[in-house]
Amino acid sequence: MRYEQEAARSRELSWFKSSYSGPEGGDCVEVAHAVATVHVRDSKEQRGPVLSVPSGQWVAFIGHVAGEG
Repeated sequence: MRYEQEAARSRELSWFKSSYSGPEGGDCVEVAHAVATVHVRDSKEQRGPVLSVPSGQWVAFIGHVAGEG
């Protein structure tokens, strides 16, 4: 998919930040869930690149980070 198409699609997603993010911004990522994919981007570069990960792999990653895997 071309970059312009990916950027347009990422604007259509509902993005959210971690509850651990402070109101002053700082270094943070935003996440958006789609049907079979989780998208991750830099909160300061919302028009920048987006990492797209299959939902199952995202669940495994979060489980590993949380110490469950």
